[in-house]
Amino acid sequence: MRWRLVVAFLGVMAVMLVAQDVPLASHLRRVERDRQLADLERDAFNIAGQAATALRVPDDPTQTDAEAQWVVDALDDSIESYASTSGRGVVVVGDDAVVVVEAGRGQPAVGSGLSGNPDIAAALNQQPAAGDVPDVISVAVPVLDGADSVGAVRVSSPSSIIDDRADRRVRGLLWVAGISLGAAVMVALIVSSSVVAPLRRLQRSTERVAAGHFDTRVDETAGPPEIRRLASSFNAMTRRIAGSIEQQRAFAGDASHQLRTPLTALRLQLERTKALVEDDPPGAHRNLDAAENEIARLQRMIDGLLVLARSSGAERGDAEAIAVADVVAERVAVWGPLAEEQDVNVTSWVATSATAVALPGALDQILDNFLDNAIAVAPPGTTVDVVVDVDTTSPEPLRHVDVHVLDRGPGLTDEQLSSAFGRFWRAPGNEQDGSGLGLAIVAHLAESSGGSASLARRPGGGLDASIRLPAAADQIHRAAR
Repeated sequence: MRWRLVVAFLGVMAVMLVAQDVPLASHLRRVERDRQLADLERDAFNIAGQAATALRVPDDPTQTDAEAQWVVDALDDSIESYASTSGRGVVVVGDDAVVVVEAGRGQPAVGSGLSGNPDIAAALNQQPAAGDVPDVISVAVPVLDGADSVGAVRVSSPSSIIDDRADRRVRGLLWVAGISLGAAVMVALIVSSSVVAPLRRLQRSTERVAAGHFDTRVDETAGPPEIRRLASSFNAMTRRIAGSIEQQRAFAGDASHQLRTPLTALRLQLERTKALVEDDPPGAHRNLDAAENEIARLQRMIDGLLVLARSSGAERGDAEAIAVADVVAERVAVWGPLAEEQDVNVTSWVATSATAVALPGALDQILDNFLDNAIAVAPPGTTVDVVVDVDTTSPEPLRHVDVHVLDRGPGLTDEQLSSAFGRFWRAPGNEQDGSGLGLAIVAHLAESSGGSASLARRPGGGLDASIRLPAAADQIHRAAR
C-alpha cells in the first residue's frame, strides 16, 4: 500500500508538471523568437539610420566622389564590424532593390537584385517586415530620407540561436520539474508512512486477536485522526470480545458446576426408585416425587440460564423510552393477589410523569425478580413498597429514575450484599430453591440499559432493592397509587 500511495502521488504530480511545463515551454520559445525579432528590428533601424547618408550621397551634387566613397566605406566598415561581433547577416539595398552593402555569411553579393524578395519589397514600400525561411529569421526595414524611401536594410540571424536559448530555458524547467518530483517522493514517503505504519500495527493486532490473544490493544495516539478513531473502535471491540469470552467462560464454568448437582441428585433418585419399584412401591413413589422436584429445580435453572443468555446479547443501543408508572402499576397488579395469599400488602408511590430509558421488557423482569424475592421473605402483615423517584437536581443529561422495592424481611449482611448479584448465589436458608440467577439477570439488564442495580439494608429492618435508569424526561409529579 505504501508504494501504491507513492506511485499515485507521483502520478498526480507528473500530470500537473506536464500540464504546466509543456505549454510553458512552447510559450518560452515564442517569447524568445519575439525578443530576437525585436532585437533584429532595433539593429536594422540603427543601421538604416547610418545607411540613409550613404544612399543619399549619389543624389547630392555638393559632395565629391572621394567624400561619397568615404561615406560608403564608413558604412561598410560599421556593418562589417556589427556582423562579425553579433554573428548576424546584413544586407543594404538601394531604392532599386540592388545590394549596395553586405556583411556576414550567406548574404547576396553586392550588385545582386532582391526585388523578388517579399520582405525587401515590403521594406521599400516603407513597411517593416519579418522573414522566416528555414534555419533563418530576418527583419527588413526601410531607409528613409525625409518622407521618401531610399533603400532598405535586412538583418538576419540563424534560428538555431533562438533554439539554443529556448532549450536552455526548457532545461531549467526540467531541472525544476525534477526537483519537484524528488520533493514529491519525499513527501509521499512521509505521508504514506504516517498512514501505512498505523495500519500495519492494526493489521498485526488484528492477526493477534484472530489467533486468540484478546488482550491485544492498539496505540490510539499514533497516526492521523481517522486512524486514531479506527484504533479506538478496534480497542473497544477487542475489550468487548474479551469481556464476552470471559463471561462465556465463567458462565459455562458456573453452569456446568451448578447443573452437575441436580443432575447427580436426579440420577441417584432414579437409581433408588429402580431398586424400590418391586420391593417398596411407596418408597419408589417418594423417590419419584423427589426426582420430580429435582427436575423442576433443573427446569428453573435452565430457564434462568436462557434468560441470562438472551439478556447478555442485548445492547444499550436497543434501549427505548418507557413510562415507568405504567410498568410499575402493571407489575403491582400482577403480584398483589399472590402477596395477599401470604398476608402481604403491595403498594406503590410513583412519579406519574417519570419516563426512563431501558431495554424493552427489562424493567418488567427486574420488578418481577425484586417483588418475587421481597414477597417470599416479607413477614405476614407487612407491606412491600414500590417507590419511584426522579432526579431533578443533576444536569439534564445526568438525570435518572430510581425504582425501589422495599420489604421488612430479615435483610442481608454486608458480605451477602456484596455477593448477591453473582451468578447462582442464593440467600441463606434458600440454597435448594430458585436458580440463583435472578439477581444476576437484574444486574445485567440494568447495566445493558445504561443503569445500575443495588441492594441496601432498609432502616428499621428489611431490604431496599433498587435500580437506577437514565431519565428520558425531567417532569416530576409525585402521586400515590
